Amino acid sequence: MKIVVIGGSGLIGSKVVNNLRQKGHEVLAASPASGVNTITGEGLTEALAGAEVVIDVANSPSFEDQAVLEFFETSGRNLLAAEISAGVKHHIALSVVGTERLPDSGYLRAKVAQEKLIKESGISYTIVHSTQFFEFLGGIVQAATDGDTVRLPAAFIQPISSDDVAAAMTEVALGTPRNGTIEIGGPQKFRFADLVRQYLSAKQDARQVIVDAHARYFGTELNDGSLVPGEKAQIFPTTFDAWLGRQAKAA
Repeated sequence: MKIVVIGGSGLIGSKVVNNLRQKGHEVLAASPASGVNTITGEGLTEALAGAEVVIDVANSPSFEDQAVLEFFETSGRNLLAAEISAGVKHHIALSVVGTERLPDSGYLRAKVAQEKLIKESGISYTIVHSTQFFEFLGGIVQAATDGDTVRLPAAFIQPISSDDVAAAMTEVALGTPRNGTIEIGGPQKFRFADLVRQYLSAKQDARQVIVDAHARYFGTELNDGSLVPGEKAQIFPTTFDAWLGRQAKAA
């Protein structure tokens, strides 16, 4: 089976490509670097020829409100139109747990717009809502840093490893379309501050963590349920300590 992974050179995409190739499938890792550009449309027709499944894990290069909205809308329209022409049978997109609950976030409004295009396209689809990746902790810390302090929301977070996200996307790609949304998450729920303190301690980083109920995350305030998956979510096994151990071993 031919499967095209849009964003196939990124953190999740490269792992999904590897997983599917190991299972014997013909997989095209598509990105602007490989001559496939969903914004301009360059290379899409050729890339999708003969494809049964398309997995979209591409992300916007800018998180500025208007730029990210334009990225997901333009990319989504171009990609879905090309899939219709190519006769693609299953479109899979990676999105974020809580997307529909946080309209103050420009990034998440853009993801809602992307999902709307998918649902209205007429192509059979599965949308995967994932919790935040452990690999994004460094970026979360940097975005929340002011001098020597890290100011974080009081809310819960239930992070997942990128390996587990890739495993979920692989499983979905080899299954039947859900024509709906599924949720995935990691096995542990943390307060933002508690998780980041553990992360900084492991990195021997002396920055001080401050809890601020009004601290914003991707432009929005959070409550305890904003980023936590529901009871029907698929929970993956990698714990924070296990992930840290893998990072230390790799380093």
